[in-house]
Amino acid sequence: MCRHPITFKYLIVINPLGFMYGSAGAFLSPENLVGRAGAKFPPEAATLAGLFFSANKINNRFDQEELRYNLYVSGPFWAKSDYPEDFYVPIPWSKVISQDGVDEWRIENGKWERNHHDLEPDYHWQQINYWHDTPEIIQGNGGVAETPWKYVPILHPRTKDDERCVRNEDGLFLENTVQMSDETCLVYLSSHELPEGWYRFGGENHLVEITSIPLSEDSLIIQLLSEPIKRAFALITPGVWGSNTLSYRYPKHPDFTQNTKKRPLMLTDRPIPYRYRAGGKMGRGRYAVPPGTVYVFPKEINKTWGEWSEDWFPKEGFSLKQLGCNLCLPIKISGVDDV
Repeated sequence: MCRHPITFKYLIVINPLGFMYGSAGAFLSPENLVGRAGAKFPPEAATLAGLFFSANKINNRFDQEELRYNLYVSGPFWAKSDYPEDFYVPIPWSKVISQDGVDEWRIENGKWERNHHDLEPDYHWQQINYWHDTPEIIQGNGGVAETPWKYVPILHPRTKDDERCVRNEDGLFLENTVQMSDETCLVYLSSHELPEGWYRFGGENHLVEITSIPLSEDSLIIQLLSEPIKRAFALITPGVWGSNTLSYRYPKHPDFTQNTKKRPLMLTDRPIPYRYRAGGKMGRGRYAVPPGTVYVFPKEINKTWGEWSEDWFPKEGFSLKQLGCNLCLPIKISGVDDV
């Protein structure tokens, strides 16, 4: 049974029609020969939110105030085009799945431990329908996958004065486009429906085909989002914690830990840059905790992500909860009751 109103009601499926935008490449010079330095893909959920507002100015499907206060989007995820509801999400860092074997982190004496410390993960995406399964079951059933897109650099030998400026006339500009497999698509969660059609999507307005799939209460993702989070969860989108000016690695709001000062145990990687455009202006640049990060708290939160207060999220004129930040699902960690 769902304990609260369902935040997400649609699966937004985006099929690229050709190349998509990865990021504006860096200018090439003798000092900078790394054209992939700023590559970023897929587009964050904020890009989809912006598309809702721009499309709504044309079709007037919703009142703009309705979108401003009630639109919730989250992602990015991806799926095989024939089965969009069985989409792929980041694998929790507690599960190590490699071509050479599997392993899983556990808690022993208040510390993270696992059996094979030399085993490195080869996969970072898993199907949502294997969320609560062990690494052995996920790998055995083919529930993991490699990233389904690749970067294709396009080198511009000369730039016009009114387009890009380089330090000398011989400067080269490298644009990173992205090519997705023909059998895959991007997937986002949304509280509102986007009319089916062709749209310009992403920083370079590449053409995509978009459809909206209604999610029933029996949908697996809705069932998972309806499970209250106890002491452990894993992020499936970037985690943006902190105040309006500072970013943190974990939530500092007292409701998370019920006024205890003990820090959560974490499995994570280096922070990633997080920035978005809203209302024609760039939002504050932040660092985010990467998707897949695992948290273990000293006491139960006992709330679903949908029940988390807007006060738990930074605000930029609106709560970053509306962009699906910190979206997470409960997970099981061996030994967690002994922390």
